[in-house]
Amino acid sequence: MAFVRFLIPCFVIGTDIAFSCQNTDDFVGASSPGDIVIGGLFAVHSEMMHPEEQPIKPVIQNCAGFEIQIFLQTLAMIHAIEIINNSTLLPGVTLGYEIYDTCAEVTKAMASALRFLSKFNSSEDIVEFKCNYSDYIPRIKAVTGATYSEVSMAVSRLLALQLIPQVSPASSAEILSDKIRFPSFFRTIPSDFHQTRAMAHLICELGWNWIGVIATDDDNGRFAVESFGVQAMANNVCIAFKEMLPAYLSDSTFHTKVDHAVEKIVKETRVNVIVVFMRQFHVLKLFKKAIERNVNKIWIASDNWSSAVKISTIPNIRQLGTIVGFGFKSRDISTFQDFLRNLHEMPTDNNKFLREYIMLLSVCAHLEYYDFQACISNQSQDGLLKNVENKHQIWKDDFLNANIEPGFIHSTVLAVYTIAYAIKGLCKNRNCKDPSAFTPWEKVQSTCSQHCTPGQMKKVTGSPHTCCYECVYCPENHYSNQTDMDYCYQCDNKTYWAPVNSSTCYSKTIHFLAWTDWFAIFLLLLSAFGVVLVLSISVIFTKNLNTPVVKASGGLTVCYIILFSHFLIFLSTTFFIDEPTEFKCKTRQALFGISFALCISCILIKSLKILLAFSFDPKLQNFLKCMYKPVPIVVTCTGIQVIICTFWLIFRTPFVKQNFSISRAIILECNEGSVLAFGIMLGYIATLAFICFIFAFKGRKLPENYNEAKFITFGMLIYFIAWIVFIPVYATTFGKYLPAVEIIVVLISNYGILCCTFLPKCYIIIYKQETNTKSAFLKMIYTYSSKSASSVAVSQISLDSKSSSSRATVSDSCKSQQNSVNGNGHFQVPGQTLIKGKALPKNTVRTMARKRLSSI
Repeated sequence: MAFVRFLIPCFVIGTDIAFSCQNTDDFVGASSPGDIVIGGLFAVHSEMMHPEEQPIKPVIQNCAGFEIQIFLQTLAMIHAIEIINNSTLLPGVTLGYEIYDTCAEVTKAMASALRFLSKFNSSEDIVEFKCNYSDYIPRIKAVTGATYSEVSMAVSRLLALQLIPQVSPASSAEILSDKIRFPSFFRTIPSDFHQTRAMAHLICELGWNWIGVIATDDDNGRFAVESFGVQAMANNVCIAFKEMLPAYLSDSTFHTKVDHAVEKIVKETRVNVIVVFMRQFHVLKLFKKAIERNVNKIWIASDNWSSAVKISTIPNIRQLGTIVGFGFKSRDISTFQDFLRNLHEMPTDNNKFLREYIMLLSVCAHLEYYDFQACISNQSQDGLLKNVENKHQIWKDDFLNANIEPGFIHSTVLAVYTIAYAIKGLCKNRNCKDPSAFTPWEKVQSTCSQHCTPGQMKKVTGSPHTCCYECVYCPENHYSNQTDMDYCYQCDNKTYWAPVNSSTCYSKTIHFLAWTDWFAIFLLLLSAFGVVLVLSISVIFTKNLNTPVVKASGGLTVCYIILFSHFLIFLSTTFFIDEPTEFKCKTRQALFGISFALCISCILIKSLKILLAFSFDPKLQNFLKCMYKPVPIVVTCTGIQVIICTFWLIFRTPFVKQNFSISRAIILECNEGSVLAFGIMLGYIATLAFICFIFAFKGRKLPENYNEAKFITFGMLIYFIAWIVFIPVYATTFGKYLPAVEIIVVLISNYGILCCTFLPKCYIIIYKQETNTKSAFLKMIYTYSSKSASSVAVSQISLDSKSSSSRATVSDSCKSQQNSVNGNGHFQVPGQTLIKGKALPKNTVRTMARKRLSSI
């Protein structure tokens, strides 16, 4: 295949060859051999010198402005590689490195990238042109860097030709996330999208809406300003002005534009917040001018310079105002600090950066801290060679440690480990001591860990490197909708839910006791049957209006009222079914409570009437006559319940409540508003039922065919049992079937009272018509009255015997007993005087029976 050879020209500059490029090896800043070589691109110098002679020639120039922080990043890369080589991460395989200085210039970075692309083991650094680079073995297997996004964009496009992985610890431009344009680019820091969004959110939260923006006029600065502008607009933050400074310090207009930017800040008196997207040396120049002009603002720092030591140590930096910065995450870097303390023992033969730093220490040793730092930054490579003569070598351990930026050091170490773990994955079944064992593009698909799919999140393992993690499922009610997410988002637990390993949230289903639910249908059928039963009883009683059984039941009016209250109680159960509404919640308990109170009030009147009709105790009869006021009793008893329900509905009315306690559903239920009011309503009904029970119990020994009191007693017992069981069941039941519990109790108690009150009478009316006549009732009452009268007489004799003299003889007692047996007893019935020695006449008993019947 035809190929074209590209030679990388290097030229000599200056009088000493220490920093001149005689051949391609002189171009390398630091290197170390290894089985697998990793390239490094760092802006160790802040600018590249430009020749004064004309015409300009294609010569790679020397650089100026030694950057201590970037130099430390190159040392961090070397330190990480040494740790890996001394560990078991890559057994039997040694990592080497070649680190180049980009001088913050795309041109010089591209020259380094060309050397990365050159064919492995080629003495002439030949870059072959091919249509297919799948089997091509370049000089290096991966690249760490570059420092600045603009440089990374250019280098990444070139490296993409062979898909050589590039892992940057500092380039944050959002556009670099585009895998179409930059398929082999990776980074160990977040993109500017997250930073600009956080900035805009912070500014909005603090109530600032009129700000200025200053950025470098390069790809990184422009993309950052564009991204921030979008985020600012979304947060209702307005940008008063934007100032763009030249990307290179060598630009002849740089100082003029810095002065113009400071002048703009001074003139815009209403702008008190300035957002700055610039490199560290740009910020240094800007702040020095701002201090001269006594500018005092709030400065929002991007991650490029927020933790820069050279910025924080500017004299009078506090005069500028407040600086709020965003930085990268960091971890323990104590091992790197130990590495720096022993740096003076490190050989400098293959590390020009370290040699230059030692020379700088000698030249600038006599200065104080800030001047010492400024001296180092201001030295050019050419000037340094002239000044280093006759200077004694010194070493300052604390200076390097004081200039560490932990975030950048940590991200650099992570970049190296990312590459190392990718190599580890490829070397499992290969002999990686052979340089041709794999090609760089294979590492683009090789990672320490597999990609986490939607529904999963990263969980960092015991390794200190974020590239090595486990993919764990999102827990319940959490989700992730993108690959390789660091955490899962939480669903809104009130309205949404998510299963384990979910990529989205699902709307919770609304639960309530619907009409279509089989249990609701069953309960409705029971209620409907109850209504049919009430109507049937009404028809039976209407047709037999003038019979003794109906009259004895209190007449058609009382029966109709009781049956109507039973009908309302059955009707109230329908308000417990289907979707709760405000009307249903307010109506159901009030309708049930008032209807039940009306029902039991009428039954209470019947109990009183029965006792009054068949009582032979004069005192009890007088008391019952005073108490027996049917209409006032019913109105009063029912009215009290109406008042209770009215106060309940006014002051603590029931309402519809959404219950979110079930993970996948929302239960719509009625909150009673006040548990106390609900308890008072039920307690009042229970009190009426208890009074009714006492009266009915006293009249339980009525005539066999007139046993209504006995059945009223049974009905009240059923009511008590049902509601006593209801309390613990209701308190422990949960979910949509909670209303069904109350419906069941209402039906049981309602059916119990209805059946005990009316079914025995219906049985007599239908099946024992011979007993439902006036003559049969008179006979039954006559028999009962005769027995009751005899019982009263025997009771009177017992009282007389107790009041007799204790000195009476036994014979007198026997005589008295014989007389009693012969019929000479004392009888007394209501309204008559005691007849001594004679039995009651039969016509008297008949008269009593008629009176009982008429009173019933």
